[in-house]
Amino acid sequence: MATAEVLHMSSPSTSSLGIVAPPASSMIFTDDLWKTYEMGSEQVHALRGVNLRIERNEYVAIMGPSGSGKSTLMNLIGCLDSPSKGQYWLNQQQVSELTDDDLARIRNKEIGFVFQTFNLLARATALHNCELPLIYAGVPAEERVERAKQALISVGMESRMSHKPNELSGGQRQRVAIARALVNRPSIILADEPTGNLDSQTGVEIMALFDRLHSEGNTIVLVTHEHDIAEYAHRIVFIKDGVIARDERKK
Repeated sequence: MATAEVLHMSSPSTSSLGIVAPPASSMIFTDDLWKTYEMGSEQVHALRGVNLRIERNEYVAIMGPSGSGKSTLMNLIGCLDSPSKGQYWLNQQQVSELTDDDLARIRNKEIGFVFQTFNLLARATALHNCELPLIYAGVPAEERVERAKQALISVGMESRMSHKPNELSGGQRQRVAIARALVNRPSIILADEPTGNLDSQTGVEIMALFDRLHSEGNTIVLVTHEHDIAEYAHRIVFIKDGVIARDERKK
């Protein structure tokens, strides 16, 4: 088993206005990130001041038990929600205080999502599913078709471009979802339990694909509760009770 070391990173700089600025090497940077929900007369703190820095081309797994806050953190990292307090920078852009419309643009441009349930359109072909982020981005038809084809080829789906999801196996559907995540050339790939609906052998094949994508320069953040899946990452961040309990890099 690989050994691990607790990760310590250099401190960010602070401006004269007291705003924390991330180092240029950071792809994801959070400072004192909180998420609080109002539950009747009570407040529930899902995140309690999370400080997290992920470098460009890192491969990081975020782990934690149910209720730990890992899903809340994933939603904030993925710009699917806004923090109650604190700062979040993605690829040198401060996104923690953006409007919903601006967050939607950031999601489409900067983040490639891969979900456990694939989230493919049932009546659309693999090619059209892969085109969708480019349609939202306003990419011309000829260019988006070519880019979607290249993304599908890159994940080994060149012979299944005209197939619909119900004509594909679970592993093939996830490959289409990964191609869709790659097609907009995002800053990060955010994968939420990507092998959760797959058998063991297919899961190994999908994780091998993530290994290859990382070797090609992609920044990957993997959210999982499975230790064997987290072991594919080069760094594991453990969340418990809304805070980072451990942050380890594998040697």
